[in-house]
Amino acid sequence: MSNSSIRAESAAEVLDLLTRSLGDLTPELRKAATHVLENSNLISVTSIREMAHQADVKPNTLVRMARAVGFDGYEDFRRPFREKVIKGHDDFPDRLSWLLSLSEGGRLAGLYTDLATASIINIERLFSETTSLAIKAAADDIVQAPMTYVLGTGMGNSIAAYFAFVAGLAAMGKVTAIPRDGLRPIDGLARAERKDVLLAMAFKPYPREVVEAVASAVSRGIKVICISDSPACPIMAEAGHRFVVPMGTPQVFASSVALMSLLEAIIAFVIASGGPEAMSGSVEAAPQPPHEAGLPLE
Repeated sequence: MSNSSIRAESAAEVLDLLTRSLGDLTPELRKAATHVLENSNLISVTSIREMAHQADVKPNTLVRMARAVGFDGYEDFRRPFREKVIKGHDDFPDRLSWLLSLSEGGRLAGLYTDLATASIINIERLFSETTSLAIKAAADDIVQAPMTYVLGTGMGNSIAAYFAFVAGLAAMGKVTAIPRDGLRPIDGLARAERKDVLLAMAFKPYPREVVEAVASAVSRGIKVICISDSPACPIMAEAGHRFVVPMGTPQVFASSVALMSLLEAIIAFVIASGGPEAMSGSVEAAPQPPHEAGLPLE
């Protein structure tokens, strides 16, 4: 690499660098970068010509993209991804034989197998491409913030409400879901201050109101945690914490299995960071008996 003082040594670091650089690229380079980000699993096994064909750009565009983010060329850019493949990773024990056994019994059993396979792959990819340090950093910001706003629209709206309720118990009620009462997401941030945190979720097709709310939060200095199904999502570039959740599924609607796993992990880290005193105080202040709120009696 020739233009970067800190070398991106791992595949995850390269993708993070490319994500942060999207806004500085020309439209053609951004088109190539978006395809690379959304198909990072193909980088190590696909030729530059084939990758360019799939992205509908010229091979030289990928070379210029790599150089634009500080690499000597596309082969230098690919190196961390090839090394990742060579090192390999462990599969779940006997996963293949188990999955094959599920397909016995007809068409619905085959669908069941496909769903199980997709769920396992989504969760495996999430935790292999995310680190405990990244989750802890996001959780620490939530614990330390005067208020954390959780933004989700469509499918993400009810998930945001769930996260806000459970995380709020550990963070002593300092977590709230937006938008509420028919307001726009950006209206939900009207009282937000610089030390607050916004956890925003956006999935294809990306809602304009979420993109606008995140841009507003960034401009005001609010810390932003972004979750999306693509590293090329518009809300990701300027976020302080970025998480990509695989959502592949054989059915019509996107899978939320990996998303829920990530949010549960963040909640667990919030509880761990807050300590037993925080949870104890939350149980005492709960508006209903602990067993009705889903909390342990002891």
